[in-house]
Amino acid sequence: MAKNLQHVIGKGLTPQQFMDGMERNKEKFQEWYDQFAWENEEDRAYFASLRNRDDLRCLIVAAEWCGDVVRNVPVVFRALENSGMPVEVLIIEQNYDVIDQFLTMGGRAIPIVIFTDTSGFVLGHWGPRPKHVQVVMTKFKQENPDREAPDYNDKIQVARQEMGRQYGEGTGYHAVIAKELRDLISSF
Repeated sequence: MAKNLQHVIGKGLTPQQFMDGMERNKEKFQEWYDQFAWENEEDRAYFASLRNRDDLRCLIVAAEWCGDVVRNVPVVFRALENSGMPVEVLIIEQNYDVIDQFLTMGGRAIPIVIFTDTSGFVLGHWGPRPKHVQVVMTKFKQENPDREAPDYNDKIQVARQEMGRQYGEGTGYHAVIAKELRDLISSF
């Protein structure tokens, strides 16, 4: 049976409400938001062309305390802001029923960017991070299934450092996210 999120459409925060309400990581979030620039005109034109569609909605499960949210959601906001697509942020702690339908390797990981039709039927989702960065966490989880292992915390810190290296120093990953979102939206 197809997933339906009609019950939460219209109940989330607008991107501006989310940003204005941030008490943690607001400066870094704003910095990534302000640094966004289209790498190519084709991607910018694609997202602008979505204004011709009124059948899509975007729900983003997020929280201001999450590093991947701070890094990735500004890019999603900027990519979608000229699309005409309604975008809402659902705070994870208030929406476990939603996030639990989109587990990553059996766990809750954010952000999850969910696209629905106007009736709330899920068309697809993206997240919690670009595929090339997620590969690091996937490998870590496969090699370290026991969260209670004495060296688990040390090893996850190493994995997080490697994910940071995969993101890179600048904004190059912004184009990666835009392309992944474009590929996903183009599939429906």
